[in-house]
Amino acid sequence: MSLPTLVLRYAGFALLAMAANLGTQRAVLAFGDPEQLLLPAIALGTLIGLAVKYTLDKRWIFHDRGTTPLPRQFALYSLMGLATTALFWGTETAFWLLWHSDAARELGAALGLTVGYVVKYRLDRRFVFAVAMTGEDSNETPREGQEQAA
Repeated sequence: MSLPTLVLRYAGFALLAMAANLGTQRAVLAFGDPEQLLLPAIALGTLIGLAVKYTLDKRWIFHDRGTTPLPRQFALYSLMGLATTALFWGTETAFWLLWHSDAARELGAALGLTVGYVVKYRLDRRFVFAVAMTGEDSNETPREGQEQAA
């Protein structure tokens, strides 16, 4: 896949995951006091965004059709997201605490998510989908443009 295609797909999928995340947060926050529901909203939004992003990345970014057990791979994918999630949550919470507005909170969330996704791509490429990226899985053939290891 060319670099422009990769960047376009990854950014598009990040936007879809952000929309799922923030949409879930808005839905939770609509049930009552944002002061009380902020943490549950952030947690549920993060879970939904994570599931959306994993599904899209696995198939369309890393072209992974290998035999790595799904629970193990999803656990690794999630683990790589812990640091980036802390960055996202910290930025979102800081913006909320500074300005006490939903617009500021969502701006902080979008900023934290954007930086986090760049870092996460590099971690996922190196540690989660490395086999899919190199085509070294014995049940997988190399993708177009990849050479078979000698």
